[in-house]
Amino acid sequence: MDDEPASGGWIAGNAKDDTADTRGWLVGHFIEPAQGVRATEDVEVKWAHHSAGDRRSAWMSGDWRTTLVILISGEFRVDLTGGSRTMNCQGDYVMWVPGCDHSWEAATDSLVLTIRWPSVR
Repeated sequence: MDDEPASGGWIAGNAKDDTADTRGWLVGHFIEPAQGVRATEDVEVKWAHHSAGDRRSAWMSGDWRTTLVILISGEFRVDLTGGSRTMNCQGDYVMWVPGCDHSWEAATDSLVLTIRWPSVR
């Protein structure tokens, strides 16, 4: 983290650097409380670089959160219950409701921002 004041309720840093030890997760219940505002039960935020060919090894099923995936760069496919969507323009997104099973694959080196809520049940 570049700059974290002792008080004031704010933090600044770099998403790539600050997520190196948390599998890409920047915000959520699994962040140590010492990280300040990054530790929350309300939302999860992930900054993830996926190399071409990376894919989720198994379908995620039974998730109880709403999820939003936004493409920053690359070409990234999300497979969902009932269909799939390939994102290839910066800003393309896929969003789904709780209970919608999903998987994904990076067609090219891709950078995606994922937001899920709530963080814990």
